[in-house]
Amino acid sequence: MGNSVCDGRASPVVSGGGGITKFYTSAAWIEGRAEQQLNEVAGWPGVEKIAAFPDLHPGKYGPVGCAVLAERIYPQLIGNDIGCGMALFQLDLLLRKMKLEKALRRMRRLGEPVAEDQRERLEEVGLAPGLFANALGTLGGGNHFCEVQSLAEADSACGLDRTRLYLLVHSGSRGLGNAVFASVQDKVGGGLDPETDTALTYLQDHDRAVRWARLNRQIIAKRAAEALRADLTLLVDAPHNLLMQKGAGWLHRKGAAVAEQGMVPLAGSRASASYLVSGTGHEAALGSLAHGAGRRYDRSSMHGRLPARKSDLEAMQRTPFGGRILCEDRDLLIEEAPLAYKSAKSVVEDLERTGAAHVVAEFHPLLTFKKTREGVRA
Repeated sequence: MGNSVCDGRASPVVSGGGGITKFYTSAAWIEGRAEQQLNEVAGWPGVEKIAAFPDLHPGKYGPVGCAVLAERIYPQLIGNDIGCGMALFQLDLLLRKMKLEKALRRMRRLGEPVAEDQRERLEEVGLAPGLFANALGTLGGGNHFCEVQSLAEADSACGLDRTRLYLLVHSGSRGLGNAVFASVQDKVGGGLDPETDTALTYLQDHDRAVRWARLNRQIIAKRAAEALRADLTLLVDAPHNLLMQKGAGWLHRKGAAVAEQGMVPLAGSRASASYLVSGTGHEAALGSLAHGAGRRYDRSSMHGRLPARKSDLEAMQRTPFGGRILCEDRDLLIEEAPLAYKSAKSVVEDLERTGAAHVVAEFHPLLTFKKTREGVRA
């Protein structure tokens, strides 16, 4: 398998099953196992092209942080959180009026069960009214979050208001996506022929999960805005775990955001900046971009890397920007600590160096909601 580190002018080097274009430089923190998985996927039947981004890290069935174009359908590349993505909203709440401790208390509501009946909302997006309705409006665990942000810097042409607050929501399809993947998990070793009944059923269920996940982010954002006594406006919703038809092939995105519709949120760790980036349309990027900083260390190893005294856990709930993290799950707090992640700044710098994207705006975290004791586990 031939690989090329893209410098903004290079083309994929094709050898054997397909070509990999790496949109990161030699300075990027890329674990060897992630590149090994990248090469393994490139050798799967029907794989034609792969775009790998600087947030690349090992996953269960293949690397996270890449887009894969193939003749066959590989549900394992999408995984169980089908439609997972990030949505960025502008609040009509002024930054100067933000009362952090009061907002912290109010945002606890996101950890409570959703009181409203969501059946009508499901029907509005063409979904069955009882389709995992009780889970709508819930974040789940893992790296999912809802974060209130301030705008630190922005391209003047983007029209963003630095006096306002912003909301970034990262969540997906919860139990629905898990059920869809479980239904085909024992049949996908060598991929699926797109013309088979199994593939067609998977595609229908996949598309429903993508719609469900988008609606879920909207409801989470609405709940957060109501808690903060604010109205909100959607700026962009970019899924990063999904399958789309592209020409005669199928484009799999695993931790690679859809960039064809314009700007893409790129999340940092809860103690670092997040960004809004715009793709350049580089052909080898397959209409995709990095979606975040990417993990540096896996969850299990984090428990041995950080002290877990009460004072240490309390310190983990504060950020260098003076912000707060609402996470009352001790294990999750450790597993999602900033140390677990790469530098989001380095990721966006590599995207710019390789000609994949340019930065539109930089946001700083003020209040990050992860989980309360009452929260629903993923």
